[in-house]
Amino acid sequence: MKISKKKLGVWMDHTIAHIIEINKNTITSKTIESLSLQGENQNFGKDESLKHNTEKGELSEFFKRLREVIKDYSEVILFGPTNAKIELHNLLKEDSHFNNIKIDTETADNLTENQMHAFVKEHFENNINCI
Repeated sequence: MKISKKKLGVWMDHTIAHIIEINKNTITSKTIESLSLQGENQNFGKDESLKHNTEKGELSEFFKRLREVIKDYSEVILFGPTNAKIELHNLLKEDSHFNNIKIDTETADNLTENQMHAFVKEHFENNINCI
């Protein structure tokens, strides 16, 4: 009996993540927004230090929320136009809870939802023999 691996695609930048789960022939998706996107109109005045620390904390919380999702999968592709995917990948590599999860990263432009689904499906179809 072949064990089905849970596969997940995450298109992301520093403000939003589109979570795409592939399970047999079914694709489901949801969105996780960074707290910075939810509180865009914050006024920090001239206090750049406060602004930087707030943004750093919001990004940390955003990555923490994504880690909670990713931990339940056996294969993950992180993709998107910014370095956010690399930053998250580096955090995951440092955490032993993610040692048994195959995590790939790829650069991708801004995509429509259908394009994201096709990207994830194609990635896993092309990497079917990867362990």
